[in-house]
Amino acid sequence: MHPDWLIPDWPAPPRVRAVFSTRAGGVSSGVYDSMNLGDHVGDAPEAVLANRDRLARALGARPVFMRQVHGYGMLGLSSQTRDGLVADGAWALTPDLACTVMVADCLPILLTHDTHSVVAALHAGWRGLAGTASGAAGTQVQGIVESGLAAMGQALGCSVADLAPGLMAWLGPCIGPRAFEVGQEVRAAFVAADRAAGMHFAAGAPGKYWADLPALARSRLHASGVSRVYGNDGGAPWCTVGHSAFFSHRRCSGRPGAAAGQTGGRMAACIWLT
Repeated sequence: MHPDWLIPDWPAPPRVRAVFSTRAGGVSSGVYDSMNLGDHVGDAPEAVLANRDRLARALGARPVFMRQVHGYGMLGLSSQTRDGLVADGAWALTPDLACTVMVADCLPILLTHDTHSVVAALHAGWRGLAGTASGAAGTQVQGIVESGLAAMGQALGCSVADLAPGLMAWLGPCIGPRAFEVGQEVRAAFVAADRAAGMHFAAGAPGKYWADLPALARSRLHASGVSRVYGNDGGAPWCTVGHSAFFSHRRCSGRPGAAAGQTGGRMAACIWLT
């Protein structure tokens, strides 16, 4: 592993491996300097392929890249799974296949279990994390956390309630609560599912709020029975916008002279079984 990459500090079983790449360790240049893993952001294709090869060799496993759409679809990985399938989360029971999500401000969530050999990676942008809520009290929620846990349970033939006590989650770097300014519609989407979610939004400019994405994810995980959550606590060291070691969509697109639609590179959060 490159020494700048992050290794989750959590009590995962010995056969579980996980890593979060940073900008360091690749061959890309310019705004993609240097470990850009996204093949959809305008970087030279040969550089992206070289970076993905470096990642695979570092993992000793095959990272499976999805086409993420800010939803909550899940993909079960097998040796036949190809790259580029549409999903925002992946789970695996098979060794040496790395569930992989790409981020550059969105929140990566990695999941595993104390006793079951299962791993999952979720791409939690605000849309996928909020999902949809139905019912008079908004009690039926379907977002990437709920979808991911349900997929893991189905893969193991058990309910989420039975699975949850042994689950643990790690939250990677993302846009921080002092950088993530959102509109009323974002707050409303979360409050529709859980009125208490309003506490994770601080008032900003008129009609705007500062959203705490890691806190919102922790709340959803806890509501699903996942009490052990490690990693990103919303502190400044975890903020992708505030640290040049990370790619940041918001920082890149907002810089002086940025080309229209230019969003910079993508990092990866990976988890796999050995």
